[in-house]
Amino acid sequence: MDEKKAPGHETIRLLFELDRADDPQLYDDLIRFKKGTKRINRLRLLAHEGVVGQLSLAGVGTVSRQLLMAGGNSPAAELPAVPAIAMPLASDVFGEPIADH
Repeated sequence: MDEKKAPGHETIRLLFELDRADDPQLYDDLIRFKKGTKRINRLRLLAHEGVVGQLSLAGVGTVSRQLLMAGGNSPAAELPAVPAIAMPLASDVFGEPIADH
């Protein structure tokens, strides 16, 4: 897919694996639900709330939140390019590996 083109509206499918050691708080929250729809919906809700929370803390939340609630009709290019709040660990997830000293 050409990175310069805006992606179309397509379904995103994920295989999500999480060990408790990776994120104990998230693991404990999700493990309350049996495998299936309830657990998936909880993860979807947490992801959505995280995005809305970041946008609202940036001061652009009112407009962006309305765009998000409208069903995603706006292209992703209209969303802020940087996170609303500093999240150095989350921002570095896809960066260069940490070198051992």
